[in-house]
Amino acid sequence: MNTVAQATAVRADSPESRHYNRVKRWLGVADFGVGLTLLIVLLATGWTGALRDIAYRTASQNYSYAVFLYVLMLVVISKLLGLPFEYYGFQLEHHYHLSNQKLRSWLWDEFKSFLIGLILATVIVELLYMLMRREPQHWWLIAWGVFLGLFVLLAQLAPVVLFPIFYKFEPLDNEELRRRLIVLSERAGTRVRGVYKWHLSEKSKKANAALTGLGATRRIILADTLLDHYSDDEIEAVLAHELGHHVHRHILKSIFVQAAITLFGFYLANEVLLYAIERFNMFDTMSDFANLPLLILVSSVLSFLLMPALHAYSRFNERQADRYCFQSVASVEPFISAMTKLAEQNLAEKTPSRWVEWFFHSHPAIAKRVAAAEAWAKAH
Repeated sequence: MNTVAQATAVRADSPESRHYNRVKRWLGVADFGVGLTLLIVLLATGWTGALRDIAYRTASQNYSYAVFLYVLMLVVISKLLGLPFEYYGFQLEHHYHLSNQKLRSWLWDEFKSFLIGLILATVIVELLYMLMRREPQHWWLIAWGVFLGLFVLLAQLAPVVLFPIFYKFEPLDNEELRRRLIVLSERAGTRVRGVYKWHLSEKSKKANAALTGLGATRRIILADTLLDHYSDDEIEAVLAHELGHHVHRHILKSIFVQAAITLFGFYLANEVLLYAIERFNMFDTMSDFANLPLLILVSSVLSFLLMPALHAYSRFNERQADRYCFQSVASVEPFISAMTKLAEQNLAEKTPSRWVEWFFHSHPAIAKRVAAAEAWAKAH
């Protein structure tokens, strides 16, 4: 198929794709709304104080143990409220023939996700309130530095610790493709620690690829669903895009952006807490962990308000990465065919409405990415 024909094909969204993505968006909005409502109800009714008192009594007044019990209750309540939306999402994937996962496997993944979320939440909240007790005036500034370090650490550990909990990985056995991808990586100035086959087909029919990790854990992962249905040229084009993020230092820039937002978020949380304590007497002290829903509420609202701007920044980065791909591969046609096939295989919207792309999408519309590739080919 020539480039013009491919471009024509990529500009039409099926009714199934439209409906699938619309339902997914509303599921996300509903889940967010329920979570937000829970936080408001806990604060408005004083139930957060009741949960704190239960935690204290159960923990025999041991502060750290009480914090853990409070986090456990909050995580369990949130999980139970969100489970219907997650189950509907599981059913949605099966309805559109995008999932291979059995119910038992899905429930096991949900349980593992719950445990990991509980562990991470406990570590974060325990650190947070320890700082509040020891440094009530400057806790937010110290917490910002600690959380930034944890963010970088998790980015390093995710490929070797978290991902294997949910998926199987093995070294890629296609030596020719492996060699091409390593050469492509070296040309981009990054050293990868391996190329791995990602057994995504055990759970999903979608295709994906990524350059994951930082430093010693940086690696290329390629879904078996990608390896089975895409040519080496198409896979090389997909990876060239991912390497474009490295060349343009998007990861480092994103860390700086996240650092600035997190600093403002912690400052804002401190001001809101002080206001709640001094003006409304909602909590006795800064380290009263019954105020945790208020901290989460501040974070959630701030994230919601910043989402369009962050997505716009992400789409800018994605366009830069696409241009690096165009420069790095012999022809843009494998990129165009890969984008078209990925859209069809993943049932992605190729031409979302302007407001949907503006608010929900971290990547430019596929039709726009294909048009940019065509424009590049004509100009060069």
